[in-house]
Amino acid sequence: MPITAWIDERHLPPLGLTNGWGYNPVAFMALDPRLVPGGIAELRDTVATLHKEGIGTILDLVFNHSGESDRLGATVSMRGIDNLTYYRHANDRPGELINDTGCGNTIACDHPVVRRLILDSLKHFVQAAGVDGFRFDLGSILGRDANGFSRDAALLQEMLADPVVGDRILIAEPWDIGPGGYQLGNFPQAFLEWNDRARDDLRRYWRGDRHIIGALATALAGSSDIFARNDGKTTRSVNFIAAHDGFTLMNLVSYANKHNEANGEDNRDGHGDNQSWNNGVEGATDDHEVLAARRHDVMGLLSTLFATRGAIMLTAGDEGGRSQRGNNNAYCQDNAITWVDWSALDDSLIAHTASLAAIRKRFDVFGETAFFTGEGDVAWMTLDGHPMSVHDWESPATDNLSMLLSTNDRETGQPTRIAVVINRSHAPHPFRLPASSGGTWQSLLPDAEAGPHLVAARSVGFHVEVF
Repeated sequence: MPITAWIDERHLPPLGLTNGWGYNPVAFMALDPRLVPGGIAELRDTVATLHKEGIGTILDLVFNHSGESDRLGATVSMRGIDNLTYYRHANDRPGELINDTGCGNTIACDHPVVRRLILDSLKHFVQAAGVDGFRFDLGSILGRDANGFSRDAALLQEMLADPVVGDRILIAEPWDIGPGGYQLGNFPQAFLEWNDRARDDLRRYWRGDRHIIGALATALAGSSDIFARNDGKTTRSVNFIAAHDGFTLMNLVSYANKHNEANGEDNRDGHGDNQSWNNGVEGATDDHEVLAARRHDVMGLLSTLFATRGAIMLTAGDEGGRSQRGNNNAYCQDNAITWVDWSALDDSLIAHTASLAAIRKRFDVFGETAFFTGEGDVAWMTLDGHPMSVHDWESPATDNLSMLLSTNDRETGQPTRIAVVINRSHAPHPFRLPASSGGTWQSLLPDAEAGPHLVAARSVGFHVEVF
């Protein structure tokens, strides 16, 4: 999340709350001294240390609004320099701020002065700190002018053309709340995009929704229905199930409703449609069966995420079952509600996530981005080993799916096949893999098995053909 300087929203101090997320900036380049007291030198040293361990660094930046908020907000930065230049105003009422962000103001990303500031900020973090890329909060604002969003907007094109910025990883949160603000799939080809459609479909599949098997397969395959627009040949999807904004992964399977009472707004804030479920008990419980069911659901969700085509994103703590006590808008909870309690994390979930990461690293297919053709690269099978029929795809009762992938095994350097067997039913399910030509099928996740040729309830199995 952001590390540039920010301030609290003005309604928080009277409630005794503070903004712990940082999505309320007052400057685009200045680092917040609470997080980075050593300034840009500390960030540079941190990035260099991470690079030595093979870890890249992507900064989350907020160029869509500032902490100066609406006309009643503070004057601490751009408003005091040139209000009419830095913020978008109604065409016929220059003093009226446009609020396409829901935060009180909207940065005028189409203005040449603002474009220069944003581009200079990006270049500064690359040249002075060596960061590898950027994620843009409410990224549709970057492509907005008085006529709405355009993938050909000047700022977006300038970013791509810049020799310093253009070769960085660029990730858009492709929506805002203004007119025509939902732009998933419409950014220029170099941008990766947060894919909330895949997020919701993966949640709905594991929740038990009907008529969902086709949407599951589409998400697994990289959402070509979204990213093939504008002659796209590869997926640009950033697949995720939970982010900082919303339920944690464990809360997704532990709460049917949001519980934001601690935010001081009578639980009115936060998204009300979370595609969540609670496994029979709302929130915290000592019921071992309920806890086991939740753990299985989290493992199934993680396994499905790691099987998707595209980039994947996992929020810190979700690999170990972190909870926010049902709060799905915890920006103002800079306390134990959001802090990661390392002692409370589930070692079995962490081990499961590590196994998934190893599988994804081992096989080439999970790093490829080209859309499947169906000509030898992927086959969609029922669990009894038959190709999926039109009836299987369209039946509301279809619960399970097997995805057969052709790939290269980086450990052996040999071509092989992987079968991803997905079973959301609440009972073990028999499955049949294709006959192997001279090899044997080997399970990569033993905890997903309930016996020979039997996938466990609420589980995803990975099987590799070994020669």
